[in-house]
Amino acid sequence: MWTLSGFADEISPDLDEQCRVLTDLGIRHIEFRSAWDTNVLDLDDDQLERVRATLEGAGIGTSSVGSPIGKIGVRDDFDAHLVRMRRALHVARVLRAPYIRLFSFFIPKGEDPAAHRDEVLRRMAALADEAQGHDVVLLHENEKEIYGDTPQRCLDLVESVGSPQLKLAWDPANFVQVGVIPFSEGYAALRPHLEYLQVKDALLADGTVVPAGEGDGEVEQTVRALAADGYDGYCSMEPHLATAGALGGFSGEDHFRRATRAFTRILDEVGVAYR
Repeated sequence: MWTLSGFADEISPDLDEQCRVLTDLGIRHIEFRSAWDTNVLDLDDDQLERVRATLEGAGIGTSSVGSPIGKIGVRDDFDAHLVRMRRALHVARVLRAPYIRLFSFFIPKGEDPAAHRDEVLRRMAALADEAQGHDVVLLHENEKEIYGDTPQRCLDLVESVGSPQLKLAWDPANFVQVGVIPFSEGYAALRPHLEYLQVKDALLADGTVVPAGEGDGEVEQTVRALAADGYDGYCSMEPHLATAGALGGFSGEDHFRRATRAFTRILDEVGVAYR
Protein backbone atom coordinates (compact mmCIF):
# COMPACT_ATOMS: atom_id res chain seq x y z
CA MET A 1 0.00 0.00 0.00
CA TRP A 2 1.54 3.29 -1.14
CA THR A 3 0.82 6.42 0.91
CA LEU A 4 0.09 9.81 -0.62
CA SER A 5 1.57 12.91 0.97
CA GLY A 6 2.41 16.37 -0.28
CA PHE A 7 4.04 19.76 0.14
CA ALA A 8 0.76 21.41 1.09
CA ASP A 9 2.33 24.86 1.31
CA GLU A 10 2.07 24.71 -2.49
CA ILE A 11 -1.70 25.01 -1.94
CA SER A 12 -1.69 27.99 0.41
CA PRO A 13 0.49 29.52 3.13
CA ASP A 14 -2.44 29.05 5.53
CA LEU A 15 -2.21 25.74 7.39
CA ASP A 16 -5.97 25.33 7.80
CA GLU A 17 -6.40 25.72 4.06
CA GLN A 18 -3.62 23.20 3.45
CA CYS A 19 -5.41 20.68 5.65
CA ARG A 20 -8.79 21.34 4.01
CA VAL A 21 -7.53 20.59 0.51
CA LEU A 22 -5.47 17.57 1.55
CA THR A 23 -8.50 16.13 3.34
CA ASP A 24 -10.74 16.77 0.34
CA LEU A 25 -8.25 14.91 -1.88
CA GLY A 26 -8.09 12.00 0.55
CA ILE A 27 -4.44 12.71 1.38
CA ARG A 28 -3.81 11.97 5.04
CA HIS A 29 -0.13 12.98 5.27
CA ILE A 30 1.87 16.13 4.72
CA GLU A 31 5.51 16.81 3.91
CA PHE A 32 5.73 19.84 6.12
CA ARG A 33 7.85 22.64 4.68
CA SER A 34 6.18 25.88 5.78
CA ALA A 35 3.10 27.59 7.14
CA TRP A 36 2.11 31.25 7.31
CA ASP A 37 4.99 32.03 4.91
CA THR A 38 7.50 30.79 7.49
CA ASN A 39 9.91 27.94 6.86
CA VAL A 40 9.51 24.91 9.08
CA LEU A 41 12.88 25.49 10.76
CA ASP A 42 12.04 29.13 11.51
CA LEU A 43 8.79 28.46 13.35
CA ASP A 44 9.11 29.14 17.06
CA ASP A 45 8.04 26.57 19.64
CA ASP A 46 4.55 28.05 20.03
CA GLN A 47 4.00 28.01 16.27
CA LEU A 48 5.32 24.47 16.06
CA GLU A 49 2.87 23.38 18.75
CA ARG A 50 0.08 25.05 16.78
CA VAL A 51 1.15 23.07 13.71
CA ARG A 52 1.16 19.83 15.67
CA ALA A 53 -2.28 20.47 17.12
CA THR A 54 -3.76 21.55 13.79
CA LEU A 55 -2.47 18.51 11.93
CA GLU A 56 -3.58 16.18 14.70
CA GLY A 57 -7.03 17.76 14.75
CA ALA A 58 -7.33 17.26 11.00
CA GLY A 59 -6.18 13.65 11.21
CA ILE A 60 -3.11 14.36 9.09
CA GLY A 61 0.25 12.76 9.84
CA THR A 62 3.65 14.10 8.85
CA SER A 63 5.51 11.95 6.32
CA SER A 64 8.64 14.10 6.34
CA VAL A 65 10.07 17.40 7.46
CA GLY A 66 10.69 19.19 4.16
CA SER A 67 13.73 20.99 5.47
CA PRO A 68 16.19 23.22 3.58
CA ILE A 69 19.18 21.51 5.23
CA GLY A 70 22.03 21.33 2.72
CA LYS A 71 20.66 24.16 0.57
CA ILE A 72 23.63 26.39 1.25
CA GLY A 73 26.88 26.79 -0.62
CA VAL A 74 29.56 24.20 -0.05
CA ARG A 75 31.81 27.00 1.25
CA ASP A 76 29.19 28.56 3.53
CA ASP A 77 29.43 28.29 7.33
CA PHE A 78 28.64 24.71 8.27
CA ASP A 79 28.74 25.06 12.06
CA ALA A 80 25.71 27.34 11.97
CA HIS A 81 24.03 24.87 9.66
CA LEU A 82 24.50 22.06 12.18
CA VAL A 83 22.45 24.14 14.60
CA ARG A 84 19.70 24.19 11.95
CA MET A 85 20.02 20.43 11.65
CA ARG A 86 19.44 20.03 15.38
CA ARG A 87 16.30 22.13 15.03
CA ALA A 88 15.14 19.87 12.19
CA LEU A 89 15.58 16.85 14.45
CA HIS A 90 13.52 18.57 17.15
CA VAL A 91 10.78 19.38 14.63
CA ALA A 92 10.72 15.77 13.44
CA ARG A 93 10.30 14.59 17.01
CA VAL A 94 7.44 17.01 17.73
CA LEU A 95 5.61 16.17 14.49
CA ARG A 96 6.45 12.45 14.72
CA ALA A 97 7.96 12.55 11.25
CA PRO A 98 9.91 9.44 10.21
CA TYR A 99 11.97 11.38 7.63
CA ILE A 100 13.83 14.65 7.17
CA ARG A 101 14.56 15.78 3.62
CA LEU A 102 17.94 17.41 2.94
CA PHE A 103 20.37 18.29 0.17
CA SER A 104 24.10 18.10 -0.57
CA PHE A 105 25.20 21.72 -0.90
CA PHE A 106 25.34 24.06 -3.85
CA ILE A 107 28.49 23.86 -5.97
CA PRO A 108 29.86 27.22 -7.24
CA LYS A 109 28.82 27.83 -10.81
CA GLY A 110 31.39 26.62 -13.31
CA GLU A 111 33.36 24.55 -10.80
CA ASP A 112 33.86 20.79 -10.96
CA PRO A 113 31.73 19.00 -8.32
CA ALA A 114 34.54 16.47 -7.93
CA ALA A 115 36.74 19.22 -6.49
CA HIS A 116 34.29 19.57 -3.60
CA ARG A 117 33.59 15.89 -3.01
CA ASP A 118 35.60 15.51 0.18
CA GLU A 119 33.97 18.52 1.84
CA VAL A 120 30.49 17.42 0.78
CA LEU A 121 31.05 13.94 2.19
CA ARG A 122 32.43 15.39 5.42
CA ARG A 123 29.33 17.52 5.82
CA MET A 124 26.89 14.76 4.92
CA ALA A 125 28.57 12.39 7.37
CA ALA A 126 28.30 15.03 10.09
CA LEU A 127 24.57 15.43 9.38
CA ALA A 128 24.11 11.67 9.56
CA ASP A 129 26.03 11.62 12.85
CA GLU A 130 23.63 14.21 14.27
CA ALA A 131 20.74 11.88 13.45
CA GLN A 132 22.18 9.02 15.49
CA GLY A 133 19.96 8.25 18.47
CA HIS A 134 16.94 9.82 16.75
CA ASP A 135 14.18 7.69 15.26
CA VAL A 136 14.44 9.34 11.87
CA VAL A 137 15.92 8.72 8.41
CA LEU A 138 17.54 11.49 6.39
CA LEU A 139 16.42 11.66 2.77
CA HIS A 140 18.82 13.16 0.25
CA GLU A 141 16.86 14.75 -2.58
CA ASN A 142 18.55 15.12 -5.96
CA GLU A 143 18.45 18.80 -6.91
CA LYS A 144 20.03 20.81 -9.67
CA GLU A 145 23.23 22.71 -8.84
CA ILE A 146 24.03 20.68 -5.69
CA TYR A 147 26.65 17.94 -5.50
CA GLY A 148 24.08 15.14 -5.62
CA ASP A 149 22.33 16.19 -8.81
CA THR A 150 23.05 13.11 -10.94
CA PRO A 151 22.43 9.43 -10.19
CA GLN A 152 26.17 8.77 -10.05
CA ARG A 153 26.82 11.40 -7.40
CA CYS A 154 23.70 10.45 -5.43
CA LEU A 155 25.02 6.90 -5.30
CA ASP A 156 28.48 8.13 -4.31
CA LEU A 157 26.98 10.12 -1.43
CA VAL A 158 24.88 7.42 0.13
CA GLU A 159 27.44 4.65 -0.29
CA SER A 160 30.42 6.74 0.84
CA VAL A 161 28.70 8.04 3.97
CA GLY A 162 27.43 4.52 4.62
CA SER A 163 24.89 5.43 7.29
CA PRO A 164 21.69 3.39 7.72
CA GLN A 165 20.03 6.73 8.48
CA LEU A 166 20.87 8.28 5.10
CA LYS A 167 18.68 7.19 2.17
CA LEU A 168 17.51 8.70 -1.12
CA ALA A 169 14.40 10.54 -2.21
CA TRP A 170 13.69 10.20 -5.92
CA ASP A 171 12.66 13.37 -7.80
CA PRO A 172 12.22 12.69 -11.52
CA ALA A 173 11.74 16.34 -12.49
CA ASN A 174 14.99 17.39 -10.85
CA PHE A 175 16.86 14.66 -12.71
CA VAL A 176 15.34 15.78 -16.02
CA GLN A 177 16.40 19.35 -15.33
CA VAL A 178 20.06 18.27 -15.25
CA GLY A 179 19.72 16.28 -18.47
CA VAL A 180 19.14 12.84 -16.92
CA ILE A 181 16.47 10.41 -18.14
CA PRO A 182 15.61 9.14 -14.65
CA PHE A 183 14.44 5.56 -14.95
CA SER A 184 16.67 4.63 -17.87
CA GLU A 185 19.82 6.17 -16.42
CA GLY A 186 19.42 5.95 -12.65
CA TYR A 187 16.84 3.55 -11.33
CA ALA A 188 18.81 0.30 -11.29
CA ALA A 189 21.77 1.82 -9.45
CA LEU A 190 19.77 3.84 -6.94
CA ARG A 191 16.91 1.45 -6.20
CA PRO A 192 18.67 -0.26 -3.23
CA HIS A 193 18.80 3.14 -1.49
CA LEU A 194 15.51 4.60 -2.73
CA GLU A 195 13.20 5.26 0.20
CA TYR A 196 10.74 7.97 -0.83
CA LEU A 197 9.17 9.57 -3.93
CA GLN A 198 8.84 13.26 -4.72
CA VAL A 199 6.16 13.54 -7.40
CA LYS A 200 6.73 15.97 -10.23
CA ASP A 201 7.75 15.69 -13.88
CA ALA A 202 9.58 17.96 -16.32
CA LEU A 203 10.33 18.47 -20.00
CA LEU A 204 13.85 17.67 -21.15
CA ALA A 205 13.70 20.40 -23.81
CA ASP A 206 13.58 23.32 -21.39
CA GLY A 207 13.15 21.99 -17.85
CA THR A 208 9.54 23.14 -17.52
CA VAL A 209 7.79 21.32 -14.66
CA VAL A 210 4.61 19.47 -15.62
CA PRO A 211 2.24 16.98 -13.93
CA ALA A 212 3.40 13.39 -13.57
CA GLY A 213 3.29 11.51 -16.85
CA GLU A 214 3.29 14.63 -19.03
CA GLY A 215 7.06 15.05 -19.20
CA ASP A 216 10.27 13.10 -19.73
CA GLY A 217 10.66 11.85 -16.15
CA GLU A 218 9.56 8.28 -16.99
CA VAL A 219 7.16 8.37 -14.06
CA GLU A 220 5.00 5.47 -15.22
CA GLN A 221 8.03 3.25 -15.88
CA THR A 222 9.34 4.06 -12.42
CA VAL A 223 5.98 3.34 -10.78
CA ARG A 224 5.76 -0.01 -12.56
CA ALA A 225 9.27 -0.99 -11.49
CA LEU A 226 8.70 0.08 -7.90
CA ALA A 227 5.44 -1.85 -7.76
CA ALA A 228 7.23 -4.93 -9.05
CA ASP A 229 9.96 -4.39 -6.44
CA GLY A 230 7.44 -4.26 -3.59
CA TYR A 231 7.75 -0.55 -2.79
CA ASP A 232 5.30 0.50 -0.07
CA GLY A 233 6.46 3.98 0.93
CA TYR A 234 5.36 7.59 0.59
CA CYS A 235 4.64 9.51 -2.61
CA SER A 236 4.86 13.24 -1.93
CA MET A 237 3.15 15.66 -4.29
CA GLU A 238 5.44 18.60 -5.12
CA PRO A 239 3.81 20.07 -8.24
CA HIS A 240 5.73 23.38 -8.73
CA LEU A 241 3.18 24.27 -11.43
CA ALA A 242 2.95 28.02 -10.80
CA THR A 243 6.36 29.07 -9.49
CA ALA A 244 9.60 27.40 -8.42
CA GLY A 245 12.62 28.73 -6.58
CA ALA A 246 15.65 27.68 -4.61
CA LEU A 247 13.70 27.08 -1.41
CA GLY A 248 10.43 25.71 -2.79
CA GLY A 249 7.57 26.20 -5.19
CA PHE A 250 3.91 27.11 -5.40
CA SER A 251 1.00 25.71 -7.35
CA GLY A 252 -2.28 26.91 -5.84
CA GLU A 253 -5.24 24.68 -5.10
CA ASP A 254 -6.33 24.02 -8.69
CA HIS A 255 -2.88 23.03 -9.92
CA PHE A 256 -2.27 20.92 -6.81
CA ARG A 257 -5.49 19.03 -7.52
CA ARG A 258 -4.54 18.64 -11.18
CA ALA A 259 -1.11 17.26 -10.26
CA THR A 260 -2.59 14.82 -7.75
CA ARG A 261 -5.12 13.54 -10.27
CA ALA A 262 -2.37 13.04 -12.86
CA PHE A 263 -0.32 10.91 -10.47
CA THR A 264 -3.20 8.86 -9.07
CA ARG A 265 -4.29 8.17 -12.65
CA ILE A 266 -0.91 6.51 -13.21
CA LEU A 267 -1.25 4.52 -9.98
CA ASP A 268 -4.71 3.37 -11.06
CA GLU A 269 -3.49 2.36 -14.52
CA VAL A 270 -0.58 0.39 -13.07
CA GLY A 271 -2.81 -1.18 -10.43
CA VAL A 272 -1.02 0.23 -7.37
CA ALA A 273 -3.08 0.35 -4.19
CA TYR A 274 -2.71 3.63 -2.34
CA ARG A 275 -4.23 5.59 0.51
